[in-house]
This record gives sequence, structure tokens and C-alpha cells, in this order.
Amino acid sequence: MKVYTGSGDRGKTSLFSGERIAKNDLRIDAYGDVDELNSILGGLIAGLPKALTSLTLELTRIQSDLLDVGAWLATTPGSSAEEMLTPFRPEKVAWLEAAIDRLDENLPPLKGFILPGGHPSGAQAHVARTVCRRAERHALKVADSPREGSVMVLLTYLNRLSDYLFVLARYCNHETGTAEALWETTRVKDAAT
Repeated sequence: MKVYTGSGDRGKTSLFSGERIAKNDLRIDAYGDVDELNSILGGLIAGLPKALTSLTLELTRIQSDLLDVGAWLATTPGSSAEEMLTPFRPEKVAWLEAAIDRLDENLPPLKGFILPGGHPSGAQAHVARTVCRRAERHALKVADSPREGSVMVLLTYLNRLSDYLFVLARYCNHETGTAEALWETTRVKDAAT
């Protein structure tokens, strides 16, 4: 099977449900953001220090979930193709919440806004968090209206995933002994110089 088909050379692509749409359609933006997020998580996994490789299985599960999110976003609501998709269930959100709680219980309390960065793994998790927020915004634009079912759950999942990625960034920094830079502290230091 060839990777290239030439069918997209004129700016159109096919959805999972079969319709041809412009490559700059909001639906393409939405699942493109999810794909970008998935790739960033792959980079995060590849760069995890040995002390944090226990996170690999968890992050790989999230990558698999994101492929399901992308499939839902690449399918026209109400089409017969929805029947072929894996239902996106609330248990996925509950699993993320449990992971957030587990990571967060080891962290010192927040004392202000933190600047994204720190250890490369923490910085990468912050990048993933911001892409996740963009994916959530674009997914919300293409969801007909907040409704029950898999689409509503995947919107909640993306929202919770950005929370997870924030806590993950803090966890990576904490576990590698990398201090977080507080925004207020940085402002006070700048004013003093």
C-alpha cells in the first residue's frame, strides 16, 4: 500500500465517514490538533528519564485514547460510520482523574502561577497541555452542541487531559529535582534589577 494517493493534492481530504471536505475545515483542525498532541506525547515518552519510565504505559494508553478521539472527530455526527467507532465512555475520564490524584498526592502545594518549563520532560508536558487546550477548543467548535454520548465524553476527556498534563509537568519536575519557577517570584526579581 502506498503512503501517497494524490487524492488530497487539491486541498480536499476524506473523513472517516467518507465525506470529502476542505483540509482547512474546522473538523480537520480539531482532529489535526489531537494528532499533534499524540505526537508530542510520543516525544515526551521517548525523552523520559529512566526515573520516570514507569509513566510510559500510562502515556501510551492516553495515546490510544487520542486515536479514538480523532476517529470520533473525523466522523460526521449521525453517520453510519459512528457504529464502527469504539464508544468513548465516562470510565476514561474517571481513569484520568485517578491518575491526576495519584500524581498530585506526591507534589508540594501550588503557591502561585508557575512558568512552563523545568526539566525537558516537564517542559514537554506543558507543551502537550497547551496543544490539548487548543484541541479542546477546536473539538468544541465542531461538536453540534453539547450532547450526551461519546462526543460529550471526549470533550470532557480533553478537558481533564489538560489537567492531567499540567500535573504531569509538575510531577516530572518534582521527580527529577527540578525547581518550578513561580511567576510572581520572577516578576519581583525583575523589578529589583
